[in-house]
Amino acid sequence: MLATALEGGFENAPIQSAHAFRAAMTALAYPGRIETGYGATPPSPLSIAAGVLVLTLCDPETPVFLADSHDTQELRDWITFQTGAPFADRAHAMFAIGNWSALAPLTGFPIGTPEYPDRSTTLIVETDHLAPEGASLSGPGIRDKAALTLPKSPFFTQNHALFPLGLDMFFTCADRLAALPRTTRVD
Repeated sequence: MLATALEGGFENAPIQSAHAFRAAMTALAYPGRIETGYGATPPSPLSIAAGVLVLTLCDPETPVFLADSHDTQELRDWITFQTGAPFADRAHAMFAIGNWSALAPLTGFPIGTPEYPDRSTTLIVETDHLAPEGASLSGPGIRDKAALTLPKSPFFTQNHALFPLGLDMFFTCADRLAALPRTTRVD
């Protein structure tokens, strides 16, 4: 295990993880709203916001899939030391981390079952740009319309049509994060 795995976690875990959890839940409740994550200094290529999500949401019971864009020994060691989360292939992952193209095809991730729709994968998608512009969002948590920079893909429409099944997603860039739950319609 690399020495860098011991660094970069929350310095004041009770306080920082509470703030991070609130940011993640606020982003999910209000799709398209950009929140700030802070307190983590993960190894490259993981952004601060993605690192904060990993520290907050992952634990020994949540298998993680790392896409090729993020599958480094340094990052594996960091996630193992900081969260205890095991690594899995895409068919068994509860969380998947990478950039959009490296995570494709998204059809290989669990979307839940009618009895347990919560047994789906949550994607943490790293982006180069995250702003309240671009794709038009509507649905629960959005008063009229919201906008978010998203990759151009028919997947969002297909994912929404699967409800109550489907994938939930966080998009991250530097220290910013936004969520796109499966209930959100993307136009």
